[in-house]
Amino acid sequence: MLGAIIAFGVIALQVAQHGALAVLDGRIAQSLHRHAVEPMIGLMRLLSLLHGPGATGLLALPLALYFWRRKELGWLLLGLVCVPGGMLLNELIKLAFQRSRPVLEQPLVTLTSYSFPSGHAAAATVLYGLAACYAMTRMRRAGPRAAVLLVALVMVALVGFSRIYLGAHYLSDVLAGAAESCAWLALCLVSGAAWERRYLSTQ
Repeated sequence: MLGAIIAFGVIALQVAQHGALAVLDGRIAQSLHRHAVEPMIGLMRLLSLLHGPGATGLLALPLALYFWRRKELGWLLLGLVCVPGGMLLNELIKLAFQRSRPVLEQPLVTLTSYSFPSGHAAAATVLYGLAACYAMTRMRRAGPRAAVLLVALVMVALVGFSRIYLGAHYLSDVLAGAAESCAWLALCLVSGAAWERRYLSTQ
């Protein structure tokens, strides 16, 4: 959690001070925009559409149903707090920074909301991170645990890349969104574990 908070702080400082990362942001955004072609554009649009804050809430429903059917009420409660709470946190941080979206000629997407940090990256990190954490607690062998973690990382990376490719976000927006949600997810997991220990000690 501390590492994610530090990472977010470093990224936020770079953005606020227009540092080297902010300069790199512009170069990457312009380069990807110049080389954007079909069918890649369509694939990135679909990936982005499936992982917006609202769509992520829908994607979380099967996971919540699974927890309910398995009587994993602790994980169910964790998901009900973690996923929407992470989205709310992202919106509050956006209001604090009020960073404008990338400015590109003939943009692929036009958005009026703030850019930093990426809501898509944040939502994907919370959703796939939570699912991966649950799966890893049910696995004993290192191989399957590593595979689950890799799948989660790949999904978050793809969602983040789709936002940069479409010109909706800068690289730093995506990195900050992932770091923000890693910290939030860690906080929820630690708090949930502490609550569970306290609850069991009273039984």
